[in-house]
Order: sequence, then structure tokens, then C-alpha cells
Amino acid sequence: MITTDIARDFREKVCREIDLQREGVDRYIVYTPFAFDDGDHYVILLRQEAGKWLLTDEGHTFMHLSYSEVDLAQGARAGIVDQALATHRVENRSGELCLPVSDEAFGDALFSFVQAISRICSTSLWTHDRVRSTFLDDFRRFLESTVPSQRAAFDYSDPEIDPEKIYTIDCRINGTKKPWFVFAVNSDARCRDATISCLTFERHKRPFRSIALFEDQTAINRKAVAQLTDVIGKAFSSLGDRDRITTFFREDVLGST
Repeated sequence: MITTDIARDFREKVCREIDLQREGVDRYIVYTPFAFDDGDHYVILLRQEAGKWLLTDEGHTFMHLSYSEVDLAQGARAGIVDQALATHRVENRSGELCLPVSDEAFGDALFSFVQAISRICSTSLWTHDRVRSTFLDDFRRFLESTVPSQRAAFDYSDPEIDPEKIYTIDCRINGTKKPWFVFAVNSDARCRDATISCLTFERHKRPFRSIALFEDQTAINRKAVAQLTDVIGKAFSSLGDRDRITTFFREDVLGST
């Protein structure tokens, strides 16, 4: 199929505002009207690889979204990305999105490729409340990958002092002498709840050590943070520095007795 036929198929199957411009040997830029929220257009190229045509973004989509600090590798967003790629049969090659063209169905391939990119980009427009749910997913995934399952109890409540499950601990990590209580803090309310839970266990003279993992400590009411600081043992202002947090858990939490 010659390039004029490919361009015609693109326009018939996707939209008329599409152009194809040659850039090197067997390599073409596909100009489309589709754009990110900031107005920059999707980067899509058509190139040959091992004698077969494929569409690629050459890593631009994930890179572009990373500039807006959109984390596509964790939580609910990661699930949406995986679902979008699977649905449209797009491959993720270490950050480069690729879709081989089958049976010279260029227009159909471009339609699927654009749909996948658009679905991925839609997660950057989630409201703060929706993004907050990804933090809780990230928190749990982090602990599940760091703490042995036999030592972790999520959404823990003490059956003796809290039979109604009012003072829930996001994750209790068993230790020989003292358990660790880990709190996921992404709002003023959860910050206050963590403070009250710690005070409740102190009042009942239950020994424990505690950690607060914030989504963004700077976004929490200062008074609420100050109150939690008085009772919490260790706090991390965000999950950003995973290496440092992981080291702390492995050396101080899991290595403790």
C-alpha cells in the first residue's frame, strides 16, 4: 500500500484532519487534531520494523504526562493504563507505546491507537478526590510489596478496646514486642483520625510504634499535622522517596523486635 492510500485510509477511518509527512526512510509523522489537555498534540509516527508497519508514540505520551506529575505506574491510574492498552492491543515497550498494523488495516490501527492514548490521558483530568483513591491504592501496594503478608494486617481494629471498629489502623505490622501501626494520611480528617487512634491506644496502655505516610503533608491543615506529630513516632511527607521509605521499613520496622 503506497503512502497516499495509507493517508486516505487514515482519513476515512479516523477523521479528515489527518496528514502524513515523510521523515526518513520508511518513517512518517502522522499529524492528527488530537491533543493533550495543555494543547500539545499527540505524537504519532508510522514506521517499519523488521519489514512490518507499526504505529508508535516513541515514548512521548508517558513523558508528556510525567511533566504534569501524573503517576501512571501506581494505583488506579495504572489499572486504567493496563486496561486501555489491552483493549486496543497496544504494546508498552518500556514506555514506548506501539501498535503493529495487521492486514494493512492502517485506518483501524490508527483509530485504536488514538483511543488508547486518549483513555490514558483522561486520567490526568481526574478530580483531587479521584486521585486521592490512587494514593490509598499506592499505600497498600507499597506495603504489600515491602512487608511479608504474614506480618501485615490491613484495616486492623483491636477487638477488645475497639469492638465497633471506630479507631481503625490502616496497617498493623506484627513485631515480637511492639506492633507497628501505619497510617495513610491524605486529608485533614484522616490526619485527625490517626491522632485519635494513637491517643486511644495510649490511653489503654497498649504498646505500639507508629508511622504516618502522607500523600502530601503540605496540603494538610497545619494544626492537624502538629497534633499528629505529638503522638506519631515517624512520618514521611509523601511516598515520593520510595527508596528511603523502603530502607526504613526493612531496617527499622521489619528488622525490629
